[in-house]
Amino acid sequence: MKLLDSIVTQAASIAALRRDIHAHPELCFEEVRTADLVAAKLLEWDIPIHRGMGTTGVVGIVKAGTSPRAIGMRADMDALPMQEFNTFAHASRHAGKMHACGHDGHTAMLLAAAQHLAKNRNFDGTVYLIFQPAEEGGGGAREMIKDGLFEQFPMDAVFGMHNWPGSAFGKFAVSPGPVMASTSEFKIVIRGKGSHAALPHNGIDPEPIACEMVQAFQTIISRNKKPIDAGVISVTMIHAGEATNVVPDSCELQGTVRTFTAEVLDLIERRMKQISEHLCAAHDATCEFSFTRNYPSTVNSPAEAEFARQVMVSIVGEANVELQEPTMGAEDFSFMLQAKPGAYCFIANGEGHHREIGHGGGPCMLHNPSYDFNDDLIPLGATYWVRLAEGWLGKDAR
Repeated sequence: MKLLDSIVTQAASIAALRRDIHAHPELCFEEVRTADLVAAKLLEWDIPIHRGMGTTGVVGIVKAGTSPRAIGMRADMDALPMQEFNTFAHASRHAGKMHACGHDGHTAMLLAAAQHLAKNRNFDGTVYLIFQPAEEGGGGAREMIKDGLFEQFPMDAVFGMHNWPGSAFGKFAVSPGPVMASTSEFKIVIRGKGSHAALPHNGIDPEPIACEMVQAFQTIISRNKKPIDAGVISVTMIHAGEATNVVPDSCELQGTVRTFTAEVLDLIERRMKQISEHLCAAHDATCEFSFTRNYPSTVNSPAEAEFARQVMVSIVGEANVELQEPTMGAEDFSFMLQAKPGAYCFIANGEGHHREIGHGGGPCMLHNPSYDFNDDLIPLGATYWVRLAEGWLGKDAR
């Protein structure tokens, strides 16, 4: 493993920053303290900054030489609305808020890279350090783009990275094409007619209709889309009724849809609407159907994914760079990849053995109340960011 000595030397101080961020988690668009910390460190290292993009976003600008070429590197800063189970010293001090996805570590890795880049500037061009708010459902990437991210900071490509628990420390994964799914939410309200439970013929029961609907949705996956196309429909909430002896007037279903392509998403939305409305009509009920598309799928451009892979190989060796298995989870970095070529990769977070005494009893997995970022990743992830920037902006590059 070929780590940069200067980053290794500073790793402990950056890890302390990471733990400070972990102890003070902030939810989407509320990352004021985190943004203040990031901005202060960048300014301390003589890196000019721009603040307020996407509400609480911070962009650092590191220039060297005269080339007009530029690269963007993004880290997310927000936490999740979860209660942390860990009790170690840097556990969350705010009830109901937790860095359970490692965004504290993502911020720390990019800060470590920023410190090295500002001190050494062994490249020709501009590195834009994008510290993004509100990845967890707020669409912070989309909001930064709306505020002019790529107009104010024109870049040739943009890259992102996420820690991945369960894979051995020292490994990376990257692939061209779709690597994370789109995410959409649906809400269906079935309007029937209430009655006494002993006299169901006097009403229109929405609950059997809901049961039929849940089953029928799965035929979209098994019988409407091509078997080789990925798609998931998950009905995750069903709400109806208030008393055991009353047939309710209505029943509400909610859930999510995940796909890798817009074509499959279009098919699923169209068929779900048809099934909902026609099933209700067949039972003399009515239906209110709403479908909201949140994040598009995250699709890596081939050339940039291959470039990232070569950088990884130079650091950890061919055997430790794996093909990125696509996941049906979603990521708002997808908005950036719709606007610019680039690649989103995974860096292995280990099996959880890095956690100190005082961690929760659960596994060290993403969105788990016992999760903690592995600080050993800081020098490795930062080295990747630096080598990526230096390679992309090398004096003989392209």
